[in-house]
Amino acid sequence: MKLDNYNKKRNFNKTNEPKGIKKETNKKLKFVVQHHLARKDHYDFRLEHNGVLVSWAIPKGPSYNTKDKRLAVLVEDHPLDYRNFEGTIPKGEYGGGTVMIWDEGYYKINGNFNKDFKKGSLKITLYGNRLKGDWTLIHFKENNWLLIKEKDNIKGFKNINNLKTSIKTGRTMKEIEKTIKKIDIEITNPNKIILENPKITKKDIVNYYKKVSNLMLPYLENRIISTIRRPDGKNNFFMKHLDNKYLGKIKVKNENNKKEDYYYIKDINGLISEVQMNSYEFHIWGSNIKHLEKPNMMVFDLDPDEHLSLKKLRDGVKDLKSILDELNLKSFLKTSGGKGYHVVVPIHMNITWKKFRNISKEIANIMETKWPDKYTTNIRLKNRKNKIFIDWVRNTRTSTSVAPYSIRLRKNAPISMPIKWSELDKVKPNGITIKNVTNRLKRVNPWKSFFD
Repeated sequence: MKLDNYNKKRNFNKTNEPKGIKKETNKKLKFVVQHHLARKDHYDFRLEHNGVLVSWAIPKGPSYNTKDKRLAVLVEDHPLDYRNFEGTIPKGEYGGGTVMIWDEGYYKINGNFNKDFKKGSLKITLYGNRLKGDWTLIHFKENNWLLIKEKDNIKGFKNINNLKTSIKTGRTMKEIEKTIKKIDIEITNPNKIILENPKITKKDIVNYYKKVSNLMLPYLENRIISTIRRPDGKNNFFMKHLDNKYLGKIKVKNENNKKEDYYYIKDINGLISEVQMNSYEFHIWGSNIKHLEKPNMMVFDLDPDEHLSLKKLRDGVKDLKSILDELNLKSFLKTSGGKGYHVVVPIHMNITWKKFRNISKEIANIMETKWPDKYTTNIRLKNRKNKIFIDWVRNTRTSTSVAPYSIRLRKNAPISMPIKWSELDKVKPNGITIKNVTNRLKRVNPWKSFFD
């Protein structure tokens, strides 16, 4: 009965919100604050009680200022699963707009919830990421309450209006609005340790890919993929032929002229489902499945001799850019997440794989001819002494290169991260990791003009 009102207001064929099913209350009572950009911008404050989320809409949001009395309008109870809802409610539907998980955590009731609720004075202590300490909800008329911060020992709080990202995924409202597809993949063993020292769990990796999906998918979707899986958290397996119901499938002739099934990611569900299947590192073809025989993404991997200085490596990247500039080829830079850097060139003309391969080979040859003491196109390690190997071989049909924004399954989980050309001398090839990436994602996209 408690959730009838909630269910009546929603058409679950149109909205991805969870259906109203009462569940058992947890021992630790949870709370959530959701920023809700609907017809009117507001915050939804929800407290777990008796198998549901008792909910208030707060137009201005909570305030740490003890003098502020924030209006909190009591609304219908929501199901417990609603605390995990982040996404877009379609326009025209009840509450249509974007919902972000602004804060979450546990709370303690300082008294008796049922009795104090009837009296109209709920005293609680919040243990959230952004909201902490003692708060009081006071009823004054009809469905109108006030949320007030009590004086306590909590210090150093931020102005909450400056906190514009999801506590769960790190996404802004705009980014959530763009990702309107429903992520309905159940993640098993979320606490499984994938990398040690520092410990990185499967859940950490899932959350990272959810966070960057808007930025990553334009380079990843509709391209044949290979992945590196680590099902046991120790050993890596390179997977070329995947089988996953969330992926697209295409038959492709291999080198022996036999048709094989290859797979590609269509949307965020494909990406997250692969992570659920223990794929953590993504490699892509240089062409799109819609135009499989017309490559459009050329990649040069500058792979240095292990004794070569970082300065010489960076000089090598600059030399390659100078060649590409002379050829009027617009290029973009990313870290490899390993020892080197990747220079990526979007190709807008219709060319065959053979021509594509020959162009990339010729560019590498120009570098080797012009600076024979600095660069080599020979893959053998003995030829790489004090030199940089210009790896152009990724630009052949069926070859792959690591996707922009992909994690690498190495210590610290470094990321193959797009960066500005002006950052070359500041960012190391493995300097951006899953642990330090969040602030970088708030910056302007350095590859914004890649598809122009």
